[in-house]
Amino acid sequence: MRALLGTLWLALACSSVHATLSKSDAKKAASKTLQEKTQVSGKPAQERGLVVTDLRAEDIVLEHRSYCSAKAHKKHFAGDVLGYVTPWNRHGYDVAKIFGGKFTHVAPVWLQLRRHGREMFEVTGLDDVDQGWVRAVRKQAKGLRIVPRLRFEDWTYEDFQSVLDSEDEIEELSRTVVQVAKGQHFDGLVVEVWNQLLVQKHVGLVHLLTHMAEALHQARLLAFLVIPPAVAPGTNKLGMFTNAEFEQLAPVLDGFSLMTYDYSTAQPAGPNAPLPWVRACVQVLDPKSKWRSKILLGLNFYGMDYSASKDAREPIIGAR
Repeated sequence: MRALLGTLWLALACSSVHATLSKSDAKKAASKTLQEKTQVSGKPAQERGLVVTDLRAEDIVLEHRSYCSAKAHKKHFAGDVLGYVTPWNRHGYDVAKIFGGKFTHVAPVWLQLRRHGREMFEVTGLDDVDQGWVRAVRKQAKGLRIVPRLRFEDWTYEDFQSVLDSEDEIEELSRTVVQVAKGQHFDGLVVEVWNQLLVQKHVGLVHLLTHMAEALHQARLLAFLVIPPAVAPGTNKLGMFTNAEFEQLAPVLDGFSLMTYDYSTAQPAGPNAPLPWVRACVQVLDPKSKWRSKILLGLNFYGMDYSASKDAREPIIGAR
């Protein structure tokens, strides 16, 4: 099984415990300043006794900025590792340069695919593309592939219906994305579209993605697909992407970015990615392990802050 590590997502444990603080406890916690190490360490985390199952929040805060520069590019995992760099946590750009050797693919969240009419497509977000950063990351990590995320943006149901029912539209869409990827010297794309169409027209969407993947491969580019969890969070029901779709697309795609996180809602609050559920999502997709090496298992390196007064949650990221 491959693993997906986000430069924002830091999954140190597969479940977490949340407690409600009283006003007095919250005030004390807010006034307490936890120590942080800022210097580079001479030893890796394993030798410092930091790789444990019983993590303490204080240790994470203390050590999270301290790393072993001598081992920063050493990769321990044998499979592919895809890291996302997101606009809501720009520190990921630095993480990709420092630890580039630990990744095989990096996906900056840059691009959007828009439809303006029949056979009229545009890839936006190109102003966010930082070619200097791309060169710096590739220099630090030889062989690293840059595969930006491409999201279908502002598509209506009518847009999907028109495109999925037309071979000419599918061909023009594929030509557009290949042209942009080649022009920007990317190594491929991570496509995000499945969640936007819910349970409708999945047969047509499989056909579209197959055509896109073939067009990207003809241009010697990679094609990955972001997929929702195969088991709906908090239930035993199948999700929107099942073994049926996986079996059709596995032969033609280079990998699947499996969203095994954000398990709990605010009511009730709970773990972000419990291990039994994560395991079930993989087993439902590929029970016979035929294509297991193409599953990039989503590992989130963040916790959730739940609101006690309303059904709300938000990720706790580095700035907090």
